[in-house]
Amino acid sequence: MHNETILDIRSIPPAQRHPLIFDLFNGLAAGESFVLVNDHNPKPLFYQFQAELTGQFSWQYLEEGPAAWRVRIGRV
Repeated sequence: MHNETILDIRSIPPAQRHPLIFDLFNGLAAGESFVLVNDHNPKPLFYQFQAELTGQFSWQYLEEGPAAWRVRIGRV
């Protein structure tokens, strides 16, 4: 098992967050994942994944606030 990448976007300007996340996702091989750390529930990101990558990703909440949200996002 490789060390899982942790992407903490809390200090990243909002406009740069989604491109960074999708760049990281696009670099994943099937079965790989990363953990996203955010300061709010990344629901809009989930809907964007659902719209653009239907059936190609997994989404698992590891922590749901209030200070941080952690989501494991994987390529299936």
